[in-house]
Amino acid sequence: MSGILRLTIRYLLYNKLKTITLVLCVSLAILLPVLLQFGVTQFERDLMARANATPLVAGMKGSRFDLALQSMYFSQAELELTTMQEVETIQETGYALPIPLAVRFTAQGAPIVGTTLDYFEFRKLRIADGTSLQRLGDCVIGSNVAKRLQLKSGDRLMSDPLNVFDLSGNYPLKMQVVGVLDQAYSPDDDAVFVDLKTEWIISGIGHGHQSINAETDQDLVLNKQGQSTIANAAVPQFNEVTEDNLASFHFHGEIESFPVTSMILIPTDPKSEVLLLGMYDTKESAIQLIRPVEIVNELLQLIFRVKQLFDANTLLVSISVGLLLALVFILSLRLRQRERRTMFQLGCSRLTIWKLQLTELCFILAASLMVVSILTAVLRVYIHQLMRMWFI
Repeated sequence: MSGILRLTIRYLLYNKLKTITLVLCVSLAILLPVLLQFGVTQFERDLMARANATPLVAGMKGSRFDLALQSMYFSQAELELTTMQEVETIQETGYALPIPLAVRFTAQGAPIVGTTLDYFEFRKLRIADGTSLQRLGDCVIGSNVAKRLQLKSGDRLMSDPLNVFDLSGNYPLKMQVVGVLDQAYSPDDDAVFVDLKTEWIISGIGHGHQSINAETDQDLVLNKQGQSTIANAAVPQFNEVTEDNLASFHFHGEIESFPVTSMILIPTDPKSEVLLLGMYDTKESAIQLIRPVEIVNELLQLIFRVKQLFDANTLLVSISVGLLLALVFILSLRLRQRERRTMFQLGCSRLTIWKLQLTELCFILAASLMVVSILTAVLRVYIHQLMRMWFI
């Protein structure tokens, strides 16, 4: 048998181009269904893990899918905004702990998530470098954001303007990076977290500017009413919160009217969850409550329908590659007739010749399986990044 192996290896090494071509063809035929199955399985696992960890999500009535995906994955969606009044209403019932989310802006392409410190405890997020949110203008960034933008604690990060041609819109805010989150292998790794008040400053609800008084340049004064001075729009606004200008930042309006995009609700117990769902399950309510698990299951059903089409296509491709390999094998036998005749004349039996052919085929299959195994192992390392890049 050692002689058959030696002859087979010599032949495959001599015909390098043919061997490499066959190995790649077989590898692709095997790799396509393996990667598809592996990707769908991992995608389902990641989706269900995030959904199972999120009991309830509340927001204005509209698309349930957009509400769930934005609340769990911070995807950009045009959701109708609710207010802090709804957050306080749920808080007062005692049925659940509401965690408000405001996801409207980005910083260097990363979603800015305005929330409270309860979110970090809820998601079990740990600070790897620096501290947590402490004041206006602070931000905590995910590990992937830190790597991509080469940021660390103490650096600055500017928010993206919604429209560079809209001078009356939101002003970009230069935020101070006070902390970097530990790797969580979740959408939190790709987000920038700020306090709700910081998010409201980015939206233009709050701002800071230089003090206006009687000694101020008259070009900045719109009107004087007794002891008060009304400034005009020419007063420059601060685009960064510092120790010197922190006291000048203020908000216009009542905090109950300030916007949030959605809420994550953590019921105190199963009974409270049922009561909370019943409270908002009316036509008069402008708020809808959804269970992310149910939404994700609906999404997965759609994905599996698409997967059936991919499975059918993969089957056809595999059959085509199999027929191609069979054709190549038959043509190879015809081209090697003189070689087989010479081996037969040297004393090799027909069985030995067929063993040589089968051994070559086994070597090609083994090499193809090795290539597939290596690529699958590499995929396992980067599967979380690829899932978020392709699907979320």
